[in-house]
Amino acid sequence: MPDLRADLTENLDEAEWEWLIPHVKRDAVIVVAQGLDLLDVGVAIASDNIPQVQIWIDEQLITKPSTEQLGEWNSNPQKRFQTLIVQPYVIVQEMVNS
Repeated sequence: MPDLRADLTENLDEAEWEWLIPHVKRDAVIVVAQGLDLLDVGVAIASDNIPQVQIWIDEQLITKPSTEQLGEWNSNPQKRFQTLIVQPYVIVQEMVNS
């Protein structure tokens, strides 16, 4: 069995907000809360772990971008995100400026 986590690790990347806009327009972006591991979410989605994904949705740890978030990000097109592509979705997490 292929190592899903290892495969997804290769898809882990950084992107600016501008790159994500087309994916938002096709309703494919999923925002992951800080503190949740992007790879854990990617593995759960890719392996159809519906119970786990549902818990995160219920706890609002994974959401579609809110109108407020979209407004904030549109005014800051250089905003950076950690991204993970899990077809057909693009899973993103805001990068916190350290």
